[in-house]
Amino acid sequence: MSIFRRMSTIFKAKANSALDKAEDPRETLDYSYQKQLELLQKVRRGVADVATSRKRVELQASQLQSQSAKLQEQAQKALSMGREDLAREALTRKSGLQGQIDDLTTQHAQLQGEEEKLTLASQRLQAKVESFRTRKETIKATYTAAEAQTRINEAFSGISEEMSDVGLAVQRAEDKTQQMQARAGAIDELLASGALDDASGTVKDNISLELDRMSSGSDVENELAAMKAQLSGGSSAPKELAGEGQQPAQQPAQQPVQQPAAEPARPQDGDVR
Repeated sequence: MSIFRRMSTIFKAKANSALDKAEDPRETLDYSYQKQLELLQKVRRGVADVATSRKRVELQASQLQSQSAKLQEQAQKALSMGREDLAREALTRKSGLQGQIDDLTTQHAQLQGEEEKLTLASQRLQAKVESFRTRKETIKATYTAAEAQTRINEAFSGISEEMSDVGLAVQRAEDKTQQMQARAGAIDELLASGALDDASGTVKDNISLELDRMSSGSDVENELAAMKAQLSGGSSAPKELAGEGQQPAQQPAQQPVQQPAAEPARPQDGDVR
C-alpha cells in the first residue's frame, strides 16, 4: 500500500469518526422527513401536471368534435343543394379531424392512466410519510429520554466529563490535606525527639517533659494533702500546726472606756436659783 493510499484511509477514518461524534440522530431524522415531504410535494405537482395535460387534451378533443359536427352539417347541406363536390370536401376534412380526435382520445386515456397511478403513488407516499413522521417523533423521544438517563447515570457514577473534573478536584484536595497532615505529624515527632530545634524555644525534649509532669504531679499531691489536713483539723487542729503553719489571730483592739458624764451640781441652800 502506497503512502498516499494510507494517508487517504487514515483521513477517511478520522473524518468518519468525527462525523459519528457530531451526528445527532434527531437532526438526521428531521432531515430525512424534510426530504420525504419534498418528494411528496414533487409527486403531487406531477399529478397536477398530468391532470392539466389530460384536461387540455379533453378541450382539444371537444373542439375537434365540434368542428367535425360542423363539417357533417355542411356536407349534408351541400348535398341537399346538389353540390356533391362540396359535400365530398367537407367529409374529407371531417375524416382528417376524426383521426386527430382518435389520437387525442388515445392520449387522454394514457394521461388518465398516468394520473391514476401518480394519485395512488401520492396517497401511498403520503401514508408512508405520515408513518415515518410518527416513528420519527417516537425515536426522537426515546433517544432524548435515553440521553437524559445516560447523563444522569454518568453523573451518579462519576464518569461524566463534568463530574470527573469535580472528582479530580476533590481527590487533589484530599491528597494535599493528607500530605499536610503527614508533614505536620512528622515535624511534631522531629521536634519532640530533638532532631529539630524550635525557634520559639517552647518545645522540650522527652526528658524535660517527663520531669515537668513529675514536678506538676508532686505539687498537686502536696496541695491535696494540705487541703485534707485543713478539712480534718478544723478547730481542734494541733497547736504545732497552728504555731508552725499559721500566725495566731490578732486580738481586736480594746475600745477606750467611756467615763460617765458628770452630774450637774445641785444648788446649795442660799443659792439663787
